[in-house]
Amino acid sequence: MQNEPLTPPKKRAPDGLLLALLALILVCGAAMSYSAGCVYAKEFYGDAFYFLRRYIVFALLSAALTLPFVLFATPDFWRRFAVFLYVAALLLLILVLLIGTVGGGARRWLVLGPLTVQPSEIAKTALILLLALVMTRYEDKIGSTKKGGGAFRFGVLLPGGLFMAVCLLVAAEKHISGLLIIGMISVFMMLMGGTRLRYLGIMAATVAAAGCLLVLVSSYAQVRVDTWLHIEEVDPLGSAWQTLQGLYAIGSGGFFGRGFLGSKQKFGYVSQPQNDFIFTVICEELGFVGAFSVLLLFLLLVWRCFYIASKTRDRFLALTVYGIGVKLALQTLLNVAVVTNSMPNTGVSLPFFSSGGTFLAIQIFEMGIVLSVSRTSEGSV
Repeated sequence: MQNEPLTPPKKRAPDGLLLALLALILVCGAAMSYSAGCVYAKEFYGDAFYFLRRYIVFALLSAALTLPFVLFATPDFWRRFAVFLYVAALLLLILVLLIGTVGGGARRWLVLGPLTVQPSEIAKTALILLLALVMTRYEDKIGSTKKGGGAFRFGVLLPGGLFMAVCLLVAAEKHISGLLIIGMISVFMMLMGGTRLRYLGIMAATVAAAGCLLVLVSSYAQVRVDTWLHIEEVDPLGSAWQTLQGLYAIGSGGFFGRGFLGSKQKFGYVSQPQNDFIFTVICEELGFVGAFSVLLLFLLLVWRCFYIASKTRDRFLALTVYGIGVKLALQTLLNVAVVTNSMPNTGVSLPFFSSGGTFLAIQIFEMGIVLSVSRTSEGSV
C-alpha cells in the first residue's frame, strides 16, 4: 500500500452497504431513544417525545453538515483538517478545565449556547486523524532498522507526545473511560503505523499506570471501583443503585424481552436510561435476541469500515478508517462491559443510541469520513 497513489483513483458513489447499515442503526437508535427516555422526558421536560425529537433533529442536521465532506473532501483536505481538529480539540480540553460544567462528580462538558459539548469526544477523532497523518508521513523513518534512523523519534516520541498531551488534559477531567479509550486507540494507531512492539509495550504500561494513579488520587474514581469490586456489599440504594437496576433490567428481558416500550426499569429505577445505560433497556424490551441483533449490527458496521480501509490505496486514509472502526468497537464493548458490571461504571456512551446531540453528531461525522474514503476505495459497492 503506497502513501500516495500514483494515479488519482476514480471517484465512486459512497459505499452503499455502509450507508444502509448506518441508516438502519440510526433508525434503531431513534426508536430506542424514544422508548428508553419517554418516561424521563415526560417527567422532566413535559414531553414524552423530547429525546426522539432531539435525536431526529441532530441526526438530520449532522447528516446535512457532513454531506459536503462526503461528496467533496479530498485526501489533502483530510490531511489539513487533521491538524486543525487536533489544535481545536486541545483548546477545547483546556477550556473545559477552566469554565466547564460539572456533572456526576467530573468536569467534562462545555456549554456553548444551546449545545453541550464533550471535548474529549472530539479529541478521540482528532487523534485518529493526526496519528494517521504522522505515521504515514514518517513511514520510512518509523520502519528504519538503522541506528539513528528515526524509528524511536518518529515512531514513539512524536506520536507519543501527541497522544500524551491529550491524555494529560483528559486525566485532569477525571475521565477514566476517556483516558482508557484514547490510550487504546493511540496504541492501535501506532501499531498499525509500524511502531515497534517493545516500544508499544512500554507505552501501554505507561497508560495503564497513569489510569491506576488517577484512581488512587480520585475519591470519585475509588468509589466507582469499590462499587464494582464489592457490588454485593455496597448500599443497593446508594452507589450500587444504577448498576444493580441495570442488571435487573437485563435479567428480566429473557430471550425475547418484554416488548418494545415494555420496560419497567425505566420508570425511575435505571437513572436516565436514555444515556449510558440504554443497553439495559434494549435487553429488557427486546431480550437476548434484540440485544444480540444490535451488537451484530455494530459488528457489521465495524467490519465494513475495516473492509473499506483494506481496499483503500492511500495509507493515510486507510489508517484513519481503521482507527474509526476500532473506536466504534471499543466504545460499544466498553459500554456493554459497564452495564453488565464487567468493569467499573465509568460513563461510556453507546454509539448511535445514548442520548447526546453532539455525541451523535461526532459519530455521524466519523461515518462521513469513512463514506468519503469509500468513494476512492476499490471495494465499495
